[in-house]
Amino acid sequence: MLPEIDSVRAADPSARDYLAEYAHHQTRTGRGNHTTTQGAKTFMRRWPNPQDWAAQPLAYRLAEGSQTTSFLIFLMVHGWLQPGYDYLVSRKLSSFWREIAASPLAADMERFRQGAEAIGFTSIQSLRIASQSVGRLLIETNVSLEQLTLDDFEALTRACRRRGLETGKGWRHYQCALSGAHRVLFHMGILDVPPSHWQQPQAFAHRVVDVHPALQPAFVAYLERKSGTCKPKTVTGMATKLVHFGRFLADHDPDLTSLADLDRQRHIEPYLNSVANAINSKNGEPITTADQARRILTLSVFLNDVTEWGWKDAPKRRLIFRTDTPRLPRPLPRYLPVDADRRLGEALARSEFRLAADALLLARACGLRIGELLDHELDCVHEVPGKGAWLKVPLGKLDTERMVPLDEETVTLIDRICATRSEGRALAHPRTGRPAQFLFTHHGRRLGHQALRLELNRAAKAAGMGHVKPHQLRHTFATAMVNAGVSLQALMALLGHVSAEMSLRYGRLFDTTVRAEYERALELAKSQLGQLPKLPNGRTRIPVTGDGDWRDAPAIKARLAGGYCLRAPAQGSCPYANICEHCPNFRTDAASVSVLSAQRTDAVALAADAESRGWIDEADRHRRLISRLDALLAEGENLAG
Repeated sequence: MLPEIDSVRAADPSARDYLAEYAHHQTRTGRGNHTTTQGAKTFMRRWPNPQDWAAQPLAYRLAEGSQTTSFLIFLMVHGWLQPGYDYLVSRKLSSFWREIAASPLAADMERFRQGAEAIGFTSIQSLRIASQSVGRLLIETNVSLEQLTLDDFEALTRACRRRGLETGKGWRHYQCALSGAHRVLFHMGILDVPPSHWQQPQAFAHRVVDVHPALQPAFVAYLERKSGTCKPKTVTGMATKLVHFGRFLADHDPDLTSLADLDRQRHIEPYLNSVANAINSKNGEPITTADQARRILTLSVFLNDVTEWGWKDAPKRRLIFRTDTPRLPRPLPRYLPVDADRRLGEALARSEFRLAADALLLARACGLRIGELLDHELDCVHEVPGKGAWLKVPLGKLDTERMVPLDEETVTLIDRICATRSEGRALAHPRTGRPAQFLFTHHGRRLGHQALRLELNRAAKAAGMGHVKPHQLRHTFATAMVNAGVSLQALMALLGHVSAEMSLRYGRLFDTTVRAEYERALELAKSQLGQLPKLPNGRTRIPVTGDGDWRDAPAIKARLAGGYCLRAPAQGSCPYANICEHCPNFRTDAASVSVLSAQRTDAVALAADAESRGWIDEADRHRRLISRLDALLAEGENLAG
């Protein structure tokens, strides 16, 4: 800081020689020319006290010629001119970083940049944030960095909003800069609270604005009541689905003014038909069956609740029934095939956004839901003597905690995450509000869901794959565990399921019992048909007597009236006793061939599925099996002939 300027700042404002100080500043910095000098002189002749110029209308201030821009910024950064936030957000301060050299702002701006880079911002990012937010705040408030307050941020935010409304121009760059500066000052200890998310949920009254005015109070009152017992995201989802019903009523029956007047035939059934034909506004396609069910169930709960609560405008009778909800499909979990899983992992390992990529790798390694993943804190790893390392998974979707064992590779991954995350002050936990040091922090805030989704999409594209959802990593983990033979109880513990039915979905993917039975029956059928001798003309001869008769083979329990038992001795005693005709192992000659036909159909389907997934070896194995079954079926046809 120049001593001359310090003495001038302390002197009487009317005694300052701004032109002399400006000339001295240009000499020290090696800048300036005849045009800027003349512009400064012209400005001072009109405005001996520069602050009087700041009281003029915005249009007048913006009309100031470019030859005075350098002089105006010089006055601003030295604290001799506060031009107003409306001017600061409407004018680009192009020479800001050149003019702050040897100014009172220089030290504060450098401290701010160091604080920004300490929580992960790059040098370029810190420059942009500093000039677009903190620089303007320091100019207008004329205080030091430590004296900035939340009210100062709010004043600049209001000016940005007004500019957007008046000009129609967006202010996203200012919004991002203000949020980033707020986070930096929070972690520097200057501000007491971190910034809230810029996209705050709307008030219920605003959410239901499309509903008939007479029905809006009931909708708002219901959502406010549910806020006391449900999570905020749950209530937000309820509001979205109920508004669909409110819009339908406003269009279908504008004269309806009370829920008590709802009629099954006039209102509910037409709404159910509209839900069945509803279009997704984001992709222009029909909504899914699950979305249809959610809209209907939400409306059903709404009407049932207000009836049970005894609201005076509640419907007089039940209007929605169980059969009104469409039956949901029961698809298998959408796991990633082994080859795709490997390629995705390699793409994530090459990512430049290490924190998000490592978060996804951790989700795959431990089968974590995305919400559980981002709620992890720094102390989530627990070392148990003799039992290895364990990951404590926080409360998630089902409000349960669990412990997941870790291998050395995953422990190394977590160590790398700890080294990559940005340091800073503790943040409020979304569930409890207590200060917490979260594992995934980036630029001084928690890593967001959208950042993970974008990184996963980027990695999937790099791996030559289509769209992949984060939850598919959990399905892939569970499928790998099932293939490795993990027990149902262990799978429930690893995934945090509260019922066996939830984990049994993965058991349907690769049921080892079904596989074993399939292979046993197939081998038995092949051994039976394979013992039939061939005639010279290629036809099969059925031996009538002797040990060569397949029906008398040692693997068969007994010859029975009307057929034969295919039960192997290794299966033990038969539980069916004397009701053999109802036993799955009871077969007639024709039934043996039909069994092979059914097995061939299954093998064809499995081969097609494997080929569509790119599992070349699996598809080839099924095709070889189909060839063997074709040969056995040909022998069966010869036998029948």
